[in-house]
Amino acid sequence: MTPAASYASGLLGPENNDAADDAARLRDLIDELAVVRGRVTLSSGKEADYYVDLRRVTLHHEAAPLVGRVMLSMLDAAGVDFTAAGGLTMGADPVGTAILHAAAAQGRTIDSFVVRKAQKSYGMARQVEGPSVAGRRVVVLEDTSTTGGSALTAVEGVRAAGGQVQAVAIIVDRDTGAKEHIESEAGVPCLYAYSKTDLGLD
Repeated sequence: MTPAASYASGLLGPENNDAADDAARLRDLIDELAVVRGRVTLSSGKEADYYVDLRRVTLHHEAAPLVGRVMLSMLDAAGVDFTAAGGLTMGADPVGTAILHAAAAQGRTIDSFVVRKAQKSYGMARQVEGPSVAGRRVVVLEDTSTTGGSALTAVEGVRAAGGQVQAVAIIVDRDTGAKEHIESEAGVPCLYAYSKTDLGLD
């Protein structure tokens, strides 16, 4: 999949339906709330001419429900069958919660989970918190990724806990090789809702 073939790019034309409306409004909110233009250093250590702070969207009263609906619609359109979704804390946490609520509004039962960066050394000594993922088909989430490292850490943790990872799903792909790295290392599809082209960041 190239940036021009993002999930949203297929919906952002003249069509007037709920999915297209959701995708268009969420794109506008990402641009308005989350895109910070200017030279920045990313968590990977790389430099960029913009920063996408998606927590300003995933924790926003209007945008968060849209995140859930857009991500769930993208996964459904791709034919991904799953019963739980989550990822590495903390970027993925509100994304998983948004999907949980979007699914519940449709009468579907999709749980969420949180992956710690390392297994706890006390209590239940779990790395994956929430309803058990053992034996379940799950999706690993990330808000945005530069190298794919956070998503791959989550994939490893989920698999160690017995989860069957079906895909990785990202809200915004920065087109910096994360998708390709994730697919190569994890051996599952990496889907994204918006490319940097969709957001006018080329």
